[in-house]
Amino acid sequence: MQKILVIQTAFTGDVVLATAILEKLHFFFPAAQLDFLVRKGNEGLLLNHPFLHEVLVWNKKQNKKKNLFLLLKKIRKEKYDKAINLQRFASTGMLTAFSGAKETIGFDKNPFSFLFTKKINHDLSNNKHEVERNNELIAHFTDNSFTKPRLYPSSENYAEADSYRLQKYTTQPYICMMPASVWFTKQYPVDKWIDLINNFPKQYNIFLLGGKEDVALCEKISVASDKKIEILAGNLNFLSSVALMKNAAMNYTNDSAPLHFASAVDAPVTAIFCSTIPAFGFYPLSNKSFIVETKENLSCRPCSLHGLKACPLGHFKCAYTIETSQLLSTLLQ
Repeated sequence: MQKILVIQTAFTGDVVLATAILEKLHFFFPAAQLDFLVRKGNEGLLLNHPFLHEVLVWNKKQNKKKNLFLLLKKIRKEKYDKAINLQRFASTGMLTAFSGAKETIGFDKNPFSFLFTKKINHDLSNNKHEVERNNELIAHFTDNSFTKPRLYPSSENYAEADSYRLQKYTTQPYICMMPASVWFTKQYPVDKWIDLINNFPKQYNIFLLGGKEDVALCEKISVASDKKIEILAGNLNFLSSVALMKNAAMNYTNDSAPLHFASAVDAPVTAIFCSTIPAFGFYPLSNKSFIVETKENLSCRPCSLHGLKACPLGHFKCAYTIETSQLLSTLLQ
């Protein structure tokens, strides 16, 4: 039996996109043992995953180096046939290079890539989706076909989502909005979210989703809006949030992890791109998906790959020139 380790210890959205590799590996090697290494906090994304044997977790926040070497010891003991590293940083490069796997694969930007048995060019200028770039790591022993990422909410996740939805509402159509982002220049402004909600058709119920750290932002939006809003930020885990998004009439999100949640269950999604651009390769993959961005040709956009803590020019035109009508129009398409 083949043993294959996939490594992605970056952000939540990156882990979701990496699940496309799990889908393809299982298709080509249904009997293989598939293990997945993620950072602590992201393991909840992979609950119920039918193809995974084990989810390895690296705690980066406590005893980071000690935990890294404990992981290396565990990995070496497993004697993997392949170690596939989707990340481009030294720590996971070290794990890959010294994993003891027969084949070690990763991107050429990783500082340890010179020790990999196979390294692949990672080019953000080629307009490919990140899923396609990840697939290039395994194309030499699978194929070049496109495989979508996928998450697996359980019946319990769907039941929990429904319990919140039905507490105050019946079967009315509903909308999910995920207003927060780690980066300021990726986050649609609070007053723009409020304007969107205030102009939303009355027949839709609105849920605000996110983590516990997003509750204050959601409350700020709710207090200033004139519509009835239910704040579920901090109440639902990853997969229950995904379950709620799955059956929404539309999901509105920044260029952030919830965009990829929608892709992973083929939920309808409107992705708002402020400072970043879809050409970086992180656009939605749902069959019903829309990209909304400024209509203006701004010479300052994009200002960065991952977003910044503030607009470098102070005007944040990439967000403020997006019209509410652009977002409302996707609901009718």
